[in-house]
Amino acid sequence: MLIRDGCTQWLSPDWPAHKRVVGVVSTRSGNLSAAPYDGFNTASHVGAQVSDVERCRHYFQQRFKIAQSPQWLDQVHGTEVVEAQADGLVRKGDGCFTQQSGVICTLHTADCLPVFFSDINGEQVALAHAGWRGLAAGILETTLASFSDASGVICWLGPAISQPHFEVGAEVKEAFESSQSCHSSAFVSSGRVSEGGEHFLCDLYSLARSRLKDHGVEQVFGGDYCTYSDPRFFSYRRQATTGRILSALWVDPLF
Repeated sequence: MLIRDGCTQWLSPDWPAHKRVVGVVSTRSGNLSAAPYDGFNTASHVGAQVSDVERCRHYFQQRFKIAQSPQWLDQVHGTEVVEAQADGLVRKGDGCFTQQSGVICTLHTADCLPVFFSDINGEQVALAHAGWRGLAAGILETTLASFSDASGVICWLGPAISQPHFEVGAEVKEAFESSQSCHSSAFVSSGRVSEGGEHFLCDLYSLARSRLKDHGVEQVFGGDYCTYSDPRFFSYRRQATTGRILSALWVDPLF
């Protein structure tokens, strides 16, 4: 679902989460960030003007009536998952979770896959940053481990680069084949061969779905957006110097 206002546009996950669970994904729509980070960027690590980043973060909190400091992450393409806090501290990790209403989980992407998690009762939520390295290393499993029962968890796959635009080397294919069973369609030859060997088109969505299913998650939704081909989103592969998409997830304290 697309959420519009006078300045920005946001996506809302299309999943059967409890009504107290709130999730949003930013788009580039807005006039709060200067090029090449235009028009809405809340990431502080990409070279954007600090004042622009702060303006966008402030707008985000005002737009969704967020009273406490969101949990911002220092993402390193790893598997560390932290408990989100509202103390204003930046924590190192590629995932965060909370069981406290009003505490905001966030992460940034620009082709990597943001994965939204919620238990069916809306009592706990989590976000995971699943680039291919983190996905192969187990970021989804580590995030699931923060829940008491994986079979009661539902997931939504947010905007990421789609298979036709995500060319990788043989080492990426080998990393997944050594750690999980992969459907043959997850890696399709791109037709290009370099000194490092054959290249493939990688389906992050398919790999994530398989990984989640293998670990007890039966309900996985989303996977409908491509950051590379859709100009509404930032894409690192399309434009190396660019902003980041904000994913945010929380339990509404009013319920």
